[in-house]
Amino acid sequence: MSKPIVAIVGRPNVGKSTLFNALAGEEISIVKDTPGVTRDRIYADVTWLDRAFTLIDTGGIEPDSRDVILSQMREQAQIAIDTADVIVFLTDVRQGLVDADSKVADMLRRSGKPVVLVVNKVDSFGKLMPDVYEFYNLGLGDPIPISSASRLGLGDMLDEVAGHFADNSEEEEEDDRPKIAIVGKPNVGKSSIINKLTGENRVIVSDIAGTTRDAIDTNVMHNDQEYVFIDTAGLRRKSKVKEELERYSIIRTVTAVERADVVVLVIDAVEGVTEQDAKIAGIAHDRGKGVIIAVNKWDAVEKNDKTIYEYTSRIRNTLSYMPYAEMIFLSALTGQRLSKLFDLIDLVIQNQNLRIATGVLNEIVTEAVALQQPPSDKGKRLKIFYVTQVAVKPPTFVIFVNDKELMHFSYTRYLENKIREAFGFKGTALKFFIRERKGQ
Repeated sequence: MSKPIVAIVGRPNVGKSTLFNALAGEEISIVKDTPGVTRDRIYADVTWLDRAFTLIDTGGIEPDSRDVILSQMREQAQIAIDTADVIVFLTDVRQGLVDADSKVADMLRRSGKPVVLVVNKVDSFGKLMPDVYEFYNLGLGDPIPISSASRLGLGDMLDEVAGHFADNSEEEEEDDRPKIAIVGKPNVGKSSIINKLTGENRVIVSDIAGTTRDAIDTNVMHNDQEYVFIDTAGLRRKSKVKEELERYSIIRTVTAVERADVVVLVIDAVEGVTEQDAKIAGIAHDRGKGVIIAVNKWDAVEKNDKTIYEYTSRIRNTLSYMPYAEMIFLSALTGQRLSKLFDLIDLVIQNQNLRIATGVLNEIVTEAVALQQPPSDKGKRLKIFYVTQVAVKPPTFVIFVNDKELMHFSYTRYLENKIREAFGFKGTALKFFIRERKGQ
């Protein structure tokens, strides 16, 4: 089941990053002044009571003039309206209600999305509550007073947010069609690939703001199997701020990846693999999704007998943290190798759902331990009792040991490689949890 998306919207300096960090539980919105570097991490997985959701901070570069503030606010609000299940509209009790707040409130009200109105910097409920009441004028219901810095009122706010989450678990369980997210930078050919697969121009790419409001789901039949392709193309907007464009595409990528079983990362063969490709791939990797790297526009590349080898090597080097990803070189323009994409998707889904019997798994691990002794420290050696698979999508294993501290990352990676050698698991991440068993 995909997690709900919660977006924080608000003017500059109302405390969006402080609230984001308070809820994410770590300082991850750290601003860097290096040009061209994404300034902060804009999404985090958050759990409140028994509900998990993805939190997005829509804040961008602080604008200089008042006119730009308004356009920036509209852009932020539009991102939230497009992507979020619930919107947290953050205001500032010290600055009071300002014109920009009212304009964004109008947009949010018209969107039909659930909006939780939050008034920040209420460090003393006793003294500042009369100032909070002013925000009733926005017409968005009861304002919830909080202080992000002092961690006051966050529980009441999260209760209100979680109250808007739809209980769609039954609906999602019934839909067992494979879901494939087509992700990548703008202009790499994501729409063209889907158009070719469907045989018609169903995904319209446009720079006009508001043309594409939501990620488009396209159903494709292949060999009597129905696939759902989630497209994040057509989501570029006119913006003078390049970083806002990148932020926008990454937010949309998070929401698409969240819903997908398999992620197809489209790379432009002419441009080659880039830092932003690595960022986008990292989102899929972090969430344990199946991954296929599709190198598009392969027909436009001059080739010799070493070209594919050199390209593969460059991509593997840049995306070194996901050596398991499957790779395909294709052309949406000519249709070259496009049909093979379905074979790869089927393979990756099969591997994502692969279960290994505990007995067979432990034979492989025992053999691996015999070939390379586990690490030791101060005379104490790591002992592996047994390994068992506890989940699929992604395949997840628990390794029971005598001392967790002795289980170095490098040895876990060694065991992962041995398990992959034996069982394949192509195209999917594997997750490992280390547990101690005392007294053995």
